[in-house]
Amino acid sequence: MSTRVLVVEDDAALRAGLVQGLGDEGFAVESATDGLAARRALQRGGFDLCVLDLNLPGVSGVELLKELRARKMALPVLVLTARGEELDRVLLLELGADDYVVKPFSFRELVARLRALLRRARGQMTSEHAVPARLRLDACEVDFAAFAILRDGESLPLLPREAALLKLLVARRGEVVSREECLAHAWGAGGEFVTPRTVDNHVLRLRQKLERDPKEPRHLLTVHGVGYRWIDGGAV
Repeated sequence: MSTRVLVVEDDAALRAGLVQGLGDEGFAVESATDGLAARRALQRGGFDLCVLDLNLPGVSGVELLKELRARKMALPVLVLTARGEELDRVLLLELGADDYVVKPFSFRELVARLRALLRRARGQMTSEHAVPARLRLDACEVDFAAFAILRDGESLPLLPREAALLKLLVARRGEVVSREECLAHAWGAGGEFVTPRTVDNHVLRLRQKLERDPKEPRHLLTVHGVGYRWIDGGAV
């Protein structure tokens, strides 16, 4: 079955070129000319990848990206940005973009980045087979499908990158996972613009949500100078 790609671009010439080129590369391509049409297509679903221009009429690409991630959709999104665009690219990645290219761009580079995103998304699905849909700990319960942490009768949000990071650590339970591996897994190609300190901050937030005492964690342990290790039953 062909990989389905949604191309969201209001420039007619660029959109036509992307549809033709990606089709020649074996992708099944659908396109949208503005934010409202893209919203309708995304609501229908069924796509494996999305190429999203930021500067769209009606509903902006940034708004669409926020909506996707608010709905907990894990669809890989590659953003097209104009050279000199004011939006901070690190912020763009934090909003949920998986990667971006700056116009004008090489079509070969765009295809390579899309295939890398697809491999990463499929690799995550395979590597996370050992992670249960619901993870029960002594202080809470993690519902990965709902992107929520249930604790003391309250539902706390589990952000997409927090979920990706937690799934990696749980799938590799007992092993030490380096900060670099965490960056590559949870931030993908965009990780080159994110520092290991960002991983530390995400781990801190996870501990605050997961651990009975975040200052004395029993599950998400630090291995100083290397990275982190997950223990199901508590520190050993």
